[in-house]
Amino acid sequence: MKAIVVTDEAAGAAGMTLAERPKPEATGNDVLVEVHASGFTPGELTWPGTWTDRLGRDRTPSIPGHEVAGVVTALGYGTRGLSVGQRVFGLADWTRDGTLAEYVAIEARNLAPLPGDVDFTVGASLPISGLTAWQGLFVHGRFEVGQSVLVHGAAGGVGSMVAQLAREAGAYVIGTGRAADRQAALDFGAQEFVDLDNDTLEDVGEVDLVFDVIGADIARRSAGLVRAGGMLVTIAGPPEAQPAEGLAVDFVVEADRAQLSEVVQRVRDGRLRTNIGTVATLDDAVAALNPTERTKGKTIIRVRP
Repeated sequence: MKAIVVTDEAAGAAGMTLAERPKPEATGNDVLVEVHASGFTPGELTWPGTWTDRLGRDRTPSIPGHEVAGVVTALGYGTRGLSVGQRVFGLADWTRDGTLAEYVAIEARNLAPLPGDVDFTVGASLPISGLTAWQGLFVHGRFEVGQSVLVHGAAGGVGSMVAQLAREAGAYVIGTGRAADRQAALDFGAQEFVDLDNDTLEDVGEVDLVFDVIGADIARRSAGLVRAGGMLVTIAGPPEAQPAEGLAVDFVVEADRAQLSEVVQRVRDGRLRTNIGTVATLDDAVAALNPTERTKGKTIIRVRP
């Protein structure tokens, strides 16, 4: 099969190549998915699981990509809950070959049914952003109706999902980003916008929940905005500062079939819009994943027409 492979962590996305790789097999509790579309997160090239297996052994050349939408073509021994020919989407394992390929073997529990009225391109854009937003708000953030939520990067892949889910759930949403992101953040549900380059973050005042995707100084300053009993939730690593009378949580997104189903239902209902930027074919993936200019939205590789 054709696949994008990486062999050198130092080279980053520039070290990607299109190559022939053996077609994987579905082992116990796996399914084999014919990939129709794959999402890519540039940060994954710095994750240990891209380069080593669960025992820490080198596994290069690796196939990156963790978001997938496609069709089940085979079931491994003992696999239940899915069937051959079923449309699915979900999150591939961190320490196995990924989804930038014509086929991927993936644990069945990491996948959810993809309704027939949701395009594969849309399906592949949802797992990381949608699950991260859902888990950060409702699992780790303990969101309650009527709370105020400060969303950093509100025009980005994750932040736009957070803003929409929070607004729909009854939050007052304040988004942040660069000046050029203002209108997009407002379109995705923010009721106020803070330009991190030109406005003063501290002028926001106290909020119930901060959702941080930036880390470093922004996370430290945001800790001071969390009111008593509030939460700072981040995906940018352990925060440097804790809220004075609240909690700070950093987390890594996990696959969850029920949550995937919640997210995709909102897409079907028109309550949630995915943030897709570039769409390219597998043959053009290397160039698309090495853009010469800043791109907005998630890059999706369409493996099959």
